[in-house]
Amino acid sequence: MSKHTSTPTPWSDRLRAVTPVDLASLSSGATPGVLDKEAAATESPGIAKALSTLQEKLFADSLFGGRRRVLLVLQGMDTAGKGGVVKRVAGTMDPQGISHHAFKKPTEEELAHPFLWRVEKRLPGPGSIGIFDRSHYEDVLVPRVHESVPSVELESRYEQIVDFERALVDDGVAVLKVFLHLGFDEQKKRLLRRLDRSDKHWKFSTADVDDRALWPSFHDAYEVAIDRTHTSEAPWHIVPADNKWYSALAVQNLLLETLQSLDLTWPTADYDVAAQRARLLAT
Repeated sequence: MSKHTSTPTPWSDRLRAVTPVDLASLSSGATPGVLDKEAAATESPGIAKALSTLQEKLFADSLFGGRRRVLLVLQGMDTAGKGGVVKRVAGTMDPQGISHHAFKKPTEEELAHPFLWRVEKRLPGPGSIGIFDRSHYEDVLVPRVHESVPSVELESRYEQIVDFERALVDDGVAVLKVFLHLGFDEQKKRLLRRLDRSDKHWKFSTADVDDRALWPSFHDAYEVAIDRTHTSEAPWHIVPADNKWYSALAVQNLLLETLQSLDLTWPTADYDVAAQRARLLAT
């Protein structure tokens, strides 16, 4: 009698957004696919090693004409843990193959250009993994909440984002979009911890408290943005973020699956290996 083992559900399937999105119905404290923090700690080193190897393959491929690269887009409410995820994901990889940028409030120069202008300047080059800690989505989220852009312009921006990301995929960019789904109560705890520690005061902003009053509006803005821009080429993934150990592990796994989907191989030597070995031994 043959023994059958079930194939684990890919993280990309487990966490892929289902539209229309209803964030209130999704638990921010869930840990789908992982039993507990100890299990995550056991799994993480192997994933980190695999990520490092695949990143090196991606970088090596670019030295021989390859154009493939990866763009990881991280979005989430304040204190959702974007910075911590970046450290965890990028920490074990070679810095020369990583680019990281956090998009802040647009400058006067950036406002003088189309909203995607500043994003295009920060895209990863061939062989690189680019990480956006906040991204072009800030230009539809904040304006929607604060009603600073006409609705017609907002709808146009959603369409421009879809076209922009589709063009990236066509040009060899694997686009991985992640929304870190943080709970209202958990955010309060994290903000209080920042106030309780003098070494974390620099991370606190009075605007964080102001934005808590707009929590429903921000959730609405995220739901609309995800619904409008969730495509087969660049789907959204919703990662529960109340447990930092889980959100970091989830994004690591999502990135690992993205790199694995590229079917990367080591470049073939463009020289006679045996001949070069003989030459070297003769020295």
